[in-house]
Amino acid sequence: MKFTLSWLKEHLDTQASVAEIAEALTDLGLEVEAVVDPAARLSAFTLARVQQAEQHPDADRLRVCQVETDEGVRQIVCGAPNARAGITVVLAKPGDYVPGIDVTLSVGNIRGVDSHGMMASERELELSDEHDGIIELPSGEVGQRFVDWLAENDPAKVDPVIEIAITPNRQDALGVHGIARDLAARGLGTLKPLRQAHVEGQFPCPVSITIDADTRGEGGCHVFAGRLIRGVRNGPSPKWLQDRLTAIGLRPILALVDVTNFFTFDRNRPLHVFDADKVSGNLRVHRAADGQTLVGLDEKTYTFSDGQVVISDDTGIESIAGIMGGLATGCTEETVNVFLEAAVWDHIQIAHTGRALKINSDARYRNERGIDPAYNMQAMEDAAQMILDLCGGEASSVVMAGQVPDTTRAYTLDPKRVVSLVGMEIAESEQRQTLTALGFRMEGNLAYAPSWRPDIRGDADLVEEVARIASLTRLQGRPLPRATSGVPKPILSPLQKREQIARRTVAALGYNECVTYTFIEQAHAALFGGGGDATMLANPISADMSHMRPALLPGLLKAAADNQARGFMDLALFEVGHAFHGGEPEEQHLSACGLLVGRTGPKDVHGASRPVDLYDAKADAEMVLAALGAPARMQILRGAEAWWHPGRHGKLCLGPKKVLGVFGELHPRVLAAMDVKGPAVAFTLWPAEIPLPRKTGATRPALTRNNLQAVERDFAFVVDAEVEALTLVNAAAGADKALIEDVRVFDEFIGGALGEGKKSLAITVRLQPVDTTLKEKDIEAVADRIVDKVSKATGGVLRG
Repeated sequence: MKFTLSWLKEHLDTQASVAEIAEALTDLGLEVEAVVDPAARLSAFTLARVQQAEQHPDADRLRVCQVETDEGVRQIVCGAPNARAGITVVLAKPGDYVPGIDVTLSVGNIRGVDSHGMMASERELELSDEHDGIIELPSGEVGQRFVDWLAENDPAKVDPVIEIAITPNRQDALGVHGIARDLAARGLGTLKPLRQAHVEGQFPCPVSITIDADTRGEGGCHVFAGRLIRGVRNGPSPKWLQDRLTAIGLRPILALVDVTNFFTFDRNRPLHVFDADKVSGNLRVHRAADGQTLVGLDEKTYTFSDGQVVISDDTGIESIAGIMGGLATGCTEETVNVFLEAAVWDHIQIAHTGRALKINSDARYRNERGIDPAYNMQAMEDAAQMILDLCGGEASSVVMAGQVPDTTRAYTLDPKRVVSLVGMEIAESEQRQTLTALGFRMEGNLAYAPSWRPDIRGDADLVEEVARIASLTRLQGRPLPRATSGVPKPILSPLQKREQIARRTVAALGYNECVTYTFIEQAHAALFGGGGDATMLANPISADMSHMRPALLPGLLKAAADNQARGFMDLALFEVGHAFHGGEPEEQHLSACGLLVGRTGPKDVHGASRPVDLYDAKADAEMVLAALGAPARMQILRGAEAWWHPGRHGKLCLGPKKVLGVFGELHPRVLAAMDVKGPAVAFTLWPAEIPLPRKTGATRPALTRNNLQAVERDFAFVVDAEVEALTLVNAAAGADKALIEDVRVFDEFIGGALGEGKKSLAITVRLQPVDTTLKEKDIEAVADRIVDKVSKATGGVLRG
């Protein structure tokens, strides 16, 4: 939306500067996108007078002029045909920037003659396209600023142009009067009252109008009004009107069309004029049939679909309702009789038709956002009066079909609620004054919304209007009051805290974090127990994002495959996020997943690099669980899901049904399906399964330090080959929970004299006394209990 400062002042009595107006508009929600001030680019130029002009000694078309300036007489070489003694010109001095030729002047030498400046043409100053000669001014004093002379004699050429962005809910600001209303409510001036014309009809209108039953009201046309004006002279519009339209980027055409364009931008009131002599019979508003066509004013042919609203005469379609007129009935210089139309259309219907036909017109832009229906009949009067003033003629009576829609609605103003929501003190009187200035009618605490504000739909909109005019820049920052005294309670829930700890711990182990899509393709989801209808998306982004992920591993494996395809074979990736085991909001679970692919590091001369194995994943999983507060003693069981290697994985459990996580190698079938080159090991942890600590306080227990010597004893047991080492370790640790501090495996031996199906596991048991130093008999008693426990749990015997 563009408008000039002088146009704004036709509606607003103000002394505010352009900068103040621009700042206020942006603060009001009408963001200023550009301010074009012609005076700024012309400020350096001054007036001068040519005292003498002689032929250049070495050029037929150049003259050497002696020019009187505010700095004395200067010699200037000029090639303009009208350069002569006695004329007042516009002078550009050395150092001045000339916008029309994009040059900063300097003292020049033209064919041996020095030139100290330039006498400018209108095109060189970007005032017009005129460049046949230099500017000749009928008046002005030497040294006077050119912008000051223009402000006195041709103000349109230095009239600042302001362009603002209009949000869809502020259709009232698509007219200069609506913008002036907002500024007046802010206090930047006084809104001038509108002049309301009344044109008495001199004869009955010979053109009748009708609206078909299926087109009347919602979804079509609410009201259609018109009148005939005969005997008009459709010539060029006056200079003031042409200047206004040109300044905002519109091309003046003829007076009748310029009047409708003026009302479009001045009052946000699209109108249309038909050449009445080209209209056959009467006008009818109806829905088009599929395949009907019209040549529009832009000389393009438009083909209609069923249901689009059009205006027809007795011979066929003559206009696209509310969007564009037809070429056949357009006004020209020969137009003598004109039919003026003003209507209120359903804005959704206008939007659908405009998009379908791909027409972007000023009329569509406004009608699809909504215009003021209550102004429809007065717009007919105002526009008719302007046409009579500019073109002459006499007007008929007004004909009308349909009914102006009733927009009456009221909402309650709660001053205390306004203060609470806005966050600053605004007196009740100021709130009421603000709404009144914006056109609301106040009856007690009820605010009746004006007809030009269809966006006002509730009490909250009243709050917004008050806050907008009061300016949210007045808000003062205030700290929130404490809900309770003392140390505040933690903000994060235990699960959120665990999510944070898991992310930091895995990153500290050297993994790179990935953030993958929660949507994956059905084939990948099926590999990990998903891909069913419950997790299928109703409207997927693409075919390979059709299901919610059942686990984090598919995303990590896809990231690994993408990296391997680019030559990065050794990877350590992790992600912490939610996976989904159903389609309901509660059917999701938090997971922490890590993936190791390739080798532990680059090859080196020491041979330290090796392929990753399940023990790497196990160590990292245990490290993360320890950071999350999981118990130190856990069971490792088999029987995890099918995407794990059947013989090289383990479930970290606190019991058969309490699974905290899984680690191990991934099944080769899964790696092949995901196009990942192994070896690949991973772990998946579920932080929510870790029991919460019994004590929730922030205090730590006292540090316990033992001053008694610890004792270590080694044991070697011969057990069956299928016995798991962890079973043996747990059995040994349970022999005396108070005394045994640690049990660890340090050797495994298979074969030799042990025989087929047997193996030897060697463990170290660390005993830590608390009350008294252990004696040999105490140690022997514990050793006997260890042997007994292990024998019962594994069937093993102490190796001789």
